[in-house]
Amino acid sequence: MKISQIIDKIDANQLFVPAFQREFVWKRDNVKDLIYSLIREYPTGTMLTWETNNPPELKGPHKYDTKQGSVKLILDGQQRITTLYMLIKGAIPPYYTIEDIKIDPRNLYVNLQTLELEYYMPRKMDNNPIWTSITDIFHGKVNSWEVVEKINADGENRVDKEFHKKLDQHIKAIEKIKDRDFLEQEVPIKASLKEAIDIFYIVNASGVNLTEAELALAQISGYWPEARELFKKKLSELEKNGFPFKLDFVVYILLGILYHMGSDMKKLHSRDNIDKIKAVWSKLEKETLDYVLNILQTHAYIDHSKEINSVYALIPIIVFAQDKGKDRISHVEIHKMIKWFYYSQIRYRYISQLPQKLDKDLGIIEKSENPFDEMLSIIRSERPLEITKGEFIGVGVSNPLWSLMKWYFKSRNAVCFSTGIGIRKPMGKIYGLEWDHIFAYSLLKENGYNLNNRTKNALAQEITNRIVLTQTANRSKSACHADVYLKHVQELFPEALDLQCVPKDEELWTIENFERFLDARREILAGHLNKFLSSITENIEEPTVADIDELINQGESTYLEFKSSLRWDHNELCINRKLEDVVLKTLAAFNNGDGGTLLIGVSDDGDVLGLSDDYNTLDGTRDKFELHLRTLIKNAFGIDFSTRNVKVTFPRVGEEEICMIEVDMGIKPLYLIRVDKNKIKQEKFYVRSGNSSQEITAPSEIMNYINSRFNHKS
Repeated sequence: MKISQIIDKIDANQLFVPAFQREFVWKRDNVKDLIYSLIREYPTGTMLTWETNNPPELKGPHKYDTKQGSVKLILDGQQRITTLYMLIKGAIPPYYTIEDIKIDPRNLYVNLQTLELEYYMPRKMDNNPIWTSITDIFHGKVNSWEVVEKINADGENRVDKEFHKKLDQHIKAIEKIKDRDFLEQEVPIKASLKEAIDIFYIVNASGVNLTEAELALAQISGYWPEARELFKKKLSELEKNGFPFKLDFVVYILLGILYHMGSDMKKLHSRDNIDKIKAVWSKLEKETLDYVLNILQTHAYIDHSKEINSVYALIPIIVFAQDKGKDRISHVEIHKMIKWFYYSQIRYRYISQLPQKLDKDLGIIEKSENPFDEMLSIIRSERPLEITKGEFIGVGVSNPLWSLMKWYFKSRNAVCFSTGIGIRKPMGKIYGLEWDHIFAYSLLKENGYNLNNRTKNALAQEITNRIVLTQTANRSKSACHADVYLKHVQELFPEALDLQCVPKDEELWTIENFERFLDARREILAGHLNKFLSSITENIEEPTVADIDELINQGESTYLEFKSSLRWDHNELCINRKLEDVVLKTLAAFNNGDGGTLLIGVSDDGDVLGLSDDYNTLDGTRDKFELHLRTLIKNAFGIDFSTRNVKVTFPRVGEEEICMIEVDMGIKPLYLIRVDKNKIKQEKFYVRSGNSSQEITAPSEIMNYINSRFNHKS
């Protein structure tokens, strides 16, 4: 079917999109890639359609009438078709509203000389006839003669025949897109709705276009046509109150309530769920969602979902509230859920392996008498709950500690430094919350805290150099010296500094003492935040056994790394002693950071390989492996580190044995001595960066790191 015919059929109410399809979610680059391919006559994918005289609910205002006979539905390819409709027609297709278009692609422009595609940029494109709107070309508003005339408007004959010919060819190449055939595959007309959705699922499951939650939502919308619009209506209501969520979030909630799990979305595919889902949604919509979000605002000081690192930590709370009923949740239970929620954020409970962790936590919600105590114990078993001042070093506002700081400041009724207005959800757009540097960044840059020095630049952007302001205050705050600014604040609002944990020692307010100021504020914040968290409520410390499977499912992180082996090269099938150096590098980096765990016998992807190949290189025994490993550690870092800072165990995962090395946060820096190709020994200094160990090479950066990490953290 030609693209122009597809568009005509949409306008003539002959081609529809079923309600179970998601909204238009293509990104701008997807649109550019499609048009780029069409201009060059590359393959552009297919369209999957289903002709039926018993269609499901349709998107848009059109209601099916049996007098129409059979109609054709787009099951796959609607993102491409919607893109083409909007660019060719310059309008929203009838099956969507403007609210359904997350990113509008209609301001796409093309360079007629190079066929480069860009979205409209006034400075680049205004008064430059070479750049023109794709939609204008489709509407016949662009021809090569007019473009040439505009180029030569100043009287200079700038365009030769070859250039003119190229412009004409490029315009025609774009116009011809409407006549391109869009390969159509058809679902048999005899297929049932369930079969059509199953095919839709199979087609999308093999790619990356839809998430498991989106596919489950398509199934739900198939047997409950109104579901999608009902969910969207409630989400729109929540968004107006500061809590925007995606439809995926609703699907996870439904799965959590119905089945107390987060991983098997296929359980929602069956039509047998319809009555249960309707009942669950009725209570969610009318009671539970509003109740939980009110708890967040009134008891946890969370006014907007953008303050939350992972909104999926709300799912166990929502499931708990739905299971128990809002009228039966005690004051103590509210405080326990809030305390767990805070720690789930700052200890990255759901940063990876979301479905598996939800399985674990929702299973506890279902069965435990003290679920949030038990779930907090799991977090405690993975990482210490206590916040150390070292955790603030070099971290920016994307770190969940920044959100915790804001929640804590709100709990103390902290005020904006410039207006004196409380930072608890101030009214009016100009009083929206923002943040700014205490020591002005422009002044810090002049003193070496800039992008030329990665470590110092991170200190300039650190959250301990930030305060919470209203928007109007941030816009009017000038880049004055910190001592001048803070003295002025203290005069206007004497308690403001204390309420946002700013050190009051005026000696620390000079730029020469900037790093001492940061260290002092880290100390204050760590103490205050730990006290704040521990005072929320007393928790029962539920006994937990470290679950090695769950640890592996977390995936690699700042505190967890996997190595396939100690010395056996799985690619070359031989002993490779360079792999031993890689293990030692990781141990040094953990020591030089906040500690961590290394699992040997696990691939980067989390596949358990075991240690049998390593054992075979050492007479086939675990004892010889452990002796060899401990000797390597002792020779590299000394007896003190190997006996005090390292714990080696050998847990089993299924039939395989792996090695777990737990490294404590070191009290002194570790260097790893390596021999270069010239056989010269060199000291290497490693730190953790995300889920890998990175070398710091510049001596000044090493000293800065050591001074900030060890001189203040021991």
